Amino acid sequence: MVKIKWLGHACFEIKGKDVTVVTDPHDGASLGLHEPKSEADIVLVSHTHFDHAKGVELVMKKGTIVFKERSGEWEEKGVKIKGVFTYHDESRGRERGGNVVYVFEVDGVRFCHLGDLGHILTSDQVEQIGDVDVLFVPVGGTYTIDAEGATKIVEMLKPKIVIPMHYRIGGISLPISDVEPFLEGKENVEKVSSREYEVTKETLPEKTKIVVLTL
Repeated sequence: MVKIKWLGHACFEIKGKDVTVVTDPHDGASLGLHEPKSEADIVLVSHTHFDHAKGVELVMKKGTIVFKERSGEWEEKGVKIKGVFTYHDESRGRERGGNVVYVFEVDGVRFCHLGDLGHILTSDQVEQIGDVDVLFVPVGGTYTIDAEGATKIVEMLKPKIVIPMHYRIGGISLPISDVEPFLEGKENVEKVSSREYEVTKETLPEKTKIVVLTL
């Protein structure tokens, strides 16, 4: 069983039997959120903007390994990781730079964290990402893909579970949309009154399910 905990914005704790992975840790205060708290074995940073990297030290412990904007394939602490280089905007990085999409496997469940993806994926990028069980997708627009773009990405990657991120919630002052435009017209949506959600390879749904977590 893998426990997913939303720590706000694009920061998640993915905790397996023997390893904990944390993605894109913010520092809390800069966004109007609580500080993320974790003891990660591995921290994956898609890019070094403040709202995705300023809180790295808050989620570390002795022996934590941090990967920032790393492309390629490797294995660390028993976790297979792939970094796929993309862009933070639709102008091949000229506006906001690069962004690394991370694909990693914990206890047989294959996760994909899109970071601050700012464009529709190419067919080559989709092929590099491969099969996805759980997709963390930004939906707020302005700095990332918006609801329409996120919907296209979901259709391209065909994940089992979609967890929207990087949207406006109470406390966040960024000029981004809330999650509702992304959910509009969607089927199989579950709004969870918790920041936590558990998944196993055996219980993944056959039809794509959208899971909205609550801080």
